Amino acid sequence: MVKTVALSQSVTQLKGVGAKVAERLSKLDITAVQDLLFHLPLRYQDRTRLLPMGSLRAQQEVLVEGTVRLSQIKMGRRRSLLCHIDDGTGSLVLRFFHFSNSQLSQLAEGTLIRCFGEVRSGPSSLEMVHPEYQVLSADKIVAVEAELTPIYPTTDGLHQLSFRKLIDQALACLDNDSLPELLSDAVRLHPVADYSLVEALRFVHRPPPDVNVQQLLERQHPTQRRLAYEELLAQQISMRQVRATMQHHAAPILKGDTSQRQALLKALPFPLTKAQQRVVKEILTDISQDIPMQRLVQGDVGSGKTVVAAMAVIEAVSAGYQAVMMAPTELLAEQHLQTFKLWLEPLGVTVGWCAGKQTANQRREVLAALSAGEIRVAVGTHALFQDEVVFNNLGLVVIDEQHRFGVHQRLALRDKGRGANSYPHQLVMTATPIPRTLAMTAYADLNVSVIDELPPGRTPVTTVVVPDSRRGDIVERVHLACREKRQVYWVCTLIEESEHLQCQAAEDAATELQDALPDLKVALVHGRMKSAEKELVMQKFKAGEIDLLVATTVIEVGVDVPNASLMIIENAERLGLAQLHQLRGRVGRGTVQSHCVLMYHSPLSKNGQARLSCLRDTNDGFVIAQRDLELRGPGELLGTRQTGLPQFRVANLETDQDLLEVMSDAADQFLHVTPHHADALIQRWFGQKLELGHV
Repeated sequence: MVKTVALSQSVTQLKGVGAKVAERLSKLDITAVQDLLFHLPLRYQDRTRLLPMGSLRAQQEVLVEGTVRLSQIKMGRRRSLLCHIDDGTGSLVLRFFHFSNSQLSQLAEGTLIRCFGEVRSGPSSLEMVHPEYQVLSADKIVAVEAELTPIYPTTDGLHQLSFRKLIDQALACLDNDSLPELLSDAVRLHPVADYSLVEALRFVHRPPPDVNVQQLLERQHPTQRRLAYEELLAQQISMRQVRATMQHHAAPILKGDTSQRQALLKALPFPLTKAQQRVVKEILTDISQDIPMQRLVQGDVGSGKTVVAAMAVIEAVSAGYQAVMMAPTELLAEQHLQTFKLWLEPLGVTVGWCAGKQTANQRREVLAALSAGEIRVAVGTHALFQDEVVFNNLGLVVIDEQHRFGVHQRLALRDKGRGANSYPHQLVMTATPIPRTLAMTAYADLNVSVIDELPPGRTPVTTVVVPDSRRGDIVERVHLACREKRQVYWVCTLIEESEHLQCQAAEDAATELQDALPDLKVALVHGRMKSAEKELVMQKFKAGEIDLLVATTVIEVGVDVPNASLMIIENAERLGLAQLHQLRGRVGRGTVQSHCVLMYHSPLSKNGQARLSCLRDTNDGFVIAQRDLELRGPGELLGTRQTGLPQFRVANLETDQDLLEVMSDAADQFLHVTPHHADALIQRWFGQKLELGHV
């Protein structure tokens, strides 16, 4: 009966799927029978062999068999049933917090039982908490499972057992006709791609008993990687489609008056570096075309991305269009506002401000001036892409720290300048260097420019790693720096996400430091202060009226005080590498030798040691980003939950770097040889989730 069900049919055609189960499956994006096949196991349990208790270690998931030696109810903070079992090689305690009287008699002394669960270290011996178990009869041999047991991502009301039965039905419908192979030989640019899709799917859902279990558990089996290969290819092609869709739209031609650009260059207190000049040239070439620019500018901390953006903005304005600059935090947006006012207002360009904390009247005035075209350049935060914000003729969108915004937000802002089939140009900037393979995947819809040179006169920051037991020495070092007329940042971090606790910690630190250093001017800045207060403190720090600025991580990006030459970061082990590198970039912006002290609380984990050593050893943002990718994974680095990157089912951007290396060529080949299969491939892996081209 099952054989007659087509993979394209609704799951309701399967045995055991009524309206209620279908509704639960739809929460997992499973509506057709084929979707079940692409709903892959999260992990596997090995119930194919019994392990001797004498060989067990904590954190293993194992199947064991033994005889009950003692069952007792233990009273304590929580009442529990403890069942001691052994198999002649060793022993184990089974602990149940929820149990019935019948279980007590079922697990009586002398009973032979088989159990499966995770081994943990208990107070006196190894134990399993709430294992699955079955009572065995001493005279009957019960076979172990013939294959590994897959564990699927599931939802309330759908149990693993019933899920496996549904998968079995879907597998019964699977063959080369029902699920055609979409990868031609020309696209198989990696050995793992030689497996067929049908082979790979059968294998990962029902691995045979002789499989290399470790490889499978680490998701490194060739069949899993064959699926990852196709998934990454589908993602790459979908991003290409987003890009191609944009290339079909028109964009305003931004060819401005070069005298405005020259005037800005002349007014700047520094010359552009060769890297900045190259990137400006790439941008100007893009925006002089009638198709929308989609360019990502990556530049390490302090490489001068803001001035590159300003050159693009002045070009748009002198061509008669409006430009908008969006930043993720009010502090950074305010800093861009000050900079743009300083650079652009002397050239007769009106710069306006749009943020969430404005009063209703201020906001009304700004909105009116924007839609009338009186404000030529708008600077702001998320508030810019709210519905009531209407531009007169938006030609250029600049987004700073792209990884803080979702793709949807980026596209929503782009839609603000949408005319009849016309879109504004888009420049996206990030100071979080992204390893090349990751950038090729995450930003395949963008052209990438890199500012790979620091402005002259910047001195590399020396970094030291010190335990917080030496706090007294560090405070003395701060005192010394300030007496030499240098300024200092003291950054407080907390493991708790709570902003309230972060601010509390910063307030306490500021009070302590002021008490310890009464001759210094100590000030505080944190996320809960009003914008005007923060701005005032930052202005005073910039003007040299404050010696020591205690701050939370709000100062991570964009703040520029050339006289600040020392930064102390408390509890540095709690932050990711990219964030620490960003913070460190606040010093070393002048010509004097600068230092960063990473203060940690002992004991330091292996991972913590690796992170802090990496920072001590290099100032190269790309090396740090690559290391961060290895240590923390791509989600942290890109803010994947927001970037609009799909959550991959099999692919892992960290461990599948070798597959990423060939993806660009594989996509070229695929689109050259079988362009007609592109939609089917994307649909197969992502369904409707990637329709970002028309958000």
